[in-house]
Amino acid sequence: MPPETAPLTAHRFPCDACGSDLRFDPASGDLVCDHCGNVQAIGSSASPFVQVRELDFAAALNAQLPEAEIEETRVSQCPNCGAQVEFDPDIHATECPFCATPVVTGTGTHRHIKPRGLLPFSVDDSQVHQAMMDWLGGLWFAPNGLKEYARKGRRMDGIYVPYWTFDAQTQSDYIGQRGDDYFVSKRVMRDGKMRTVQVRKTRWRRATGRVARFFDDVLVLASTSLPKTHTDALEPWDLSGLEPYQPDYLAGFRAEAYQVELQDGFAQARSYMDAMILRDVKFDIGGDRQQVADVQTRISDVTFKHILLPVWVAAYKYNGQSYRFVVNGRTGRVQGERPYSAWKIAFAVIVGLVVALTVGYLYAMNA
Repeated sequence: MPPETAPLTAHRFPCDACGSDLRFDPASGDLVCDHCGNVQAIGSSASPFVQVRELDFAAALNAQLPEAEIEETRVSQCPNCGAQVEFDPDIHATECPFCATPVVTGTGTHRHIKPRGLLPFSVDDSQVHQAMMDWLGGLWFAPNGLKEYARKGRRMDGIYVPYWTFDAQTQSDYIGQRGDDYFVSKRVMRDGKMRTVQVRKTRWRRATGRVARFFDDVLVLASTSLPKTHTDALEPWDLSGLEPYQPDYLAGFRAEAYQVELQDGFAQARSYMDAMILRDVKFDIGGDRQQVADVQTRISDVTFKHILLPVWVAAYKYNGQSYRFVVNGRTGRVQGERPYSAWKIAFAVIVGLVVALTVGYLYAMNA
């Protein structure tokens, strides 16, 4: 189906009692209405014992996925960081949750592979603010304004961040060398005396072989809106808890469209796989040392999933710069950028100098 005729997916969740918007409540796992208090359970679309289904990688590259696996959503792109975030249709101006840049929402659409699964938020906004305060409490050089920002409880944005996962079967033939250490005695002059020392040497011999490994759920970030160092530090993710994708989990939250295309994501996954295969090869060679000259890998049965993982995001403006904080929406783990308070650093330097001068003075007096 050509893009212009693809159905536009609208994620709206009206309350069946009063018509107001529902939101997903991480604490209860239900949809709740803040207007009338109505609670609606999220219907189960599959048996809890059914795993989230993988999709064929080759079919996706050849544009042969079933049309049911494709959706088109309305998104707005941040002019500063490039994030493409889904907004409610009745919102026309807001801040980018990733960098706090003002964004006027447009009518752009994003045609993409539909998510197969997600991890629902289980940490609510009150728990997130407490986690932020605990984290900031250990940052003595952070400006007071930053701590005040968190203390006032400014709203954080709950965003489902896109990821790819890849499965693959690999077989790798290798050529290398195995090194076994041995020691020989040698007489050397040391400290004016002849001494016997043990000198390590290595005996090398050719090594060839084959290793095999099945890779399951190699995780690749499909967003460029957040520093990868931050998102990597939010791991591990309990991917065994993935739920089959239902838009109901997005109620009250936002979802980011993926910016890393499937083929580029697989290239990143291959880098990880190659590193793991090299480790397997060295283990298979054995010995005390290994040299690997060549590895030829055959990869088969490649499958993938597009999944959404829950992240709380806050962007803080300080001296014209944006600083971002991210919180794992499952565990409450916090990572972020932080500005440094010049006066706090200066004060610490002055105190350090005073202490050093005082210690030096007392030492001189007692000498």
